[in-house]
Amino acid sequence: MKTVFIFGLMFILSACTLLSRKQQSLAAGKQLSFQRDKGNCLACHIIEDGEDPGNIGPALVDIQARFATKLQLKAIIWDATQFNSQTSMPPFGKNKILSVEELELVVDYIWTLTDTPNQLEKEW
Repeated sequence: MKTVFIFGLMFILSACTLLSRKQQSLAAGKQLSFQRDKGNCLACHIIEDGEDPGNIGPALVDIQARFATKLQLKAIIWDATQFNSQTSMPPFGKNKILSVEELELVVDYIWTLTDTPNQLEKEW
């Protein structure tokens, strides 16, 4: 019985640690996305909790409905010109605006954005 309890406690503690790391990772991705000298997504996109967003690009909502995989999202952020040569979106990875690690953090954060456009429009 003690063994089951100990294993159960170890499982719960490890799960809490993983959740904490994931939350820290998402917070770092959000910070980069809002940071004017890095991701700067807010300059062109409406994002949940963002202040003074731009309207050049689409609202960053329902991301998982727009992209089948995180890899597709990452490819757009890495270099949107490979999909649309006339895009105004900077090639964040190709031009080294974001490091590989920073790009991963931004992709992980943006992948979680789920608000619908109507919810965001009501706030504006």
